[in-house]
Amino acid sequence: MTITSRAFVQSTTALLLVGFLALLGIVGMTFWLGERAQVYFNEVIEARDARGAAVDLRTAVQSAESSQRGFLFSGNEIYLAPYDTATTMARRQLETVNRLLASYKGADVSIQRLTALINEKLAEMDRTIALKRDRRDAEALALFRTNRGKNLMDEANIFFSGLVRAADDRLTTGVGEQQKNAALLRWFSIIGGVVIIVVVGGAASTVLRYTRELAAARDEVGLLNAGLEERVQARTVDLAKANEEIQRFVHIVSHDLRAPLVSIIGFTREFEDNLKPLKALVDRSGAVGDAADPVMREARMAATDHMPEAIHFIRSSANKMDSLINAILKLSREGRRQLRPERVELADVITKSAAAIQHQLSEAGGKTNFHFDVPPLHHDRLSLEQIFGNLLDNAVKYRAKQRPLRIDVRAQAIEGDRICVEVSDNGRGIAERDRERVFELFKRSGDQDQPGEGIGLAYVLTVIRNLGGEISMTSDLDRGTTFKIVLPRELHVFQS
Repeated sequence: MTITSRAFVQSTTALLLVGFLALLGIVGMTFWLGERAQVYFNEVIEARDARGAAVDLRTAVQSAESSQRGFLFSGNEIYLAPYDTATTMARRQLETVNRLLASYKGADVSIQRLTALINEKLAEMDRTIALKRDRRDAEALALFRTNRGKNLMDEANIFFSGLVRAADDRLTTGVGEQQKNAALLRWFSIIGGVVIIVVVGGAASTVLRYTRELAAARDEVGLLNAGLEERVQARTVDLAKANEEIQRFVHIVSHDLRAPLVSIIGFTREFEDNLKPLKALVDRSGAVGDAADPVMREARMAATDHMPEAIHFIRSSANKMDSLINAILKLSREGRRQLRPERVELADVITKSAAAIQHQLSEAGGKTNFHFDVPPLHHDRLSLEQIFGNLLDNAVKYRAKQRPLRIDVRAQAIEGDRICVEVSDNGRGIAERDRERVFELFKRSGDQDQPGEGIGLAYVLTVIRNLGGEISMTSDLDRGTTFKIVLPRELHVFQS
């Protein structure tokens, strides 16, 4: 059905009005939730301050009490060194607690009683110390043994515990309300965003349809169909060739790669089964046999530690290879893997990638250092694992033999809602003449003493660009290399 100019103007105006109202609702809800969050934030701050003041007050009184007891039992003035400071701090914190809790309903009686207890406790300690200084030890000891001071402190501790518990409850409530606010804002934003997307999509569809109809009215059908059959045939031939290459690649991956992988997994399982009787035989020999026979001791270590560890690393590596093969198969079937953004902790991704090479790293006497200062990302987890797995593997592969390997990974947030990750090593480095081509496919630099096809960094570059990021490199020959990766914190996937 043809769209008239009047219908086009009316429909687009209505859609834009709906989108504007949705946007206005999101802004209003955001402002309201922000004000509400500020209220709970202030309550959390007050509760935190009250809790800290109560804890400091209890600590100060306990410190003064310890100083008093030390002086009463030893008579040495050195025990009174912290006493004045502690009592001064106690009185100051008592005033702070009274001030912070003055606005709370129902707290008047409790605060008055706590104030009386603390003042009476301080007076009792001052009295015993004065008697001791006047050499009236018997009176001081008699006053101390009445346990009046202990009873006062025990009752005060009940109030302290109540204050701390009440503050903790307020903190928990405040945090819970903040989370509810965040959830409400998130859902409202999602709903509003969906409405806006629908509106924009409808408007775009209307505009495109109207434009297409105008173009169709202006152009001749003969001009549009000129050479169409030839182009279709050429595209069909190209598509057939591309499909043939994809099918051949799928065949190689699914048979030539998966077959030996299945054998590795199967033989690993058989190796593990055969290890059980060896472990039983070693266990039967006992610790006495280890002391008498060094070979038996080495066999025990191999059967209980080294071989199970080796089996574990083989299996984990085989599983990792299997997951990569599955990803490649899916890529070949779909033409391009669909990115799936999810909440990702970057530290978790990188540390797991480092754990996968821990065996090689230990053999090289290497060490990894991590420093992460980034919030959670919204990204494709598999892509991140492939990026940092390749970079860490390269650091181990191209290490300098003459020194222990050191790998430093630093991540921080930068302007533009992006993150910057630097992966540095003290390996062999890259010569200046090779730095321009390390990201090219099938290009390798330096001594070719390590296995590889030269696709790692080229693949990393492709994946990073697919995520909307960029990568750069600095390197000094025989000193090390640093890769700098910049990525958006939020991965946006647009589907046609």
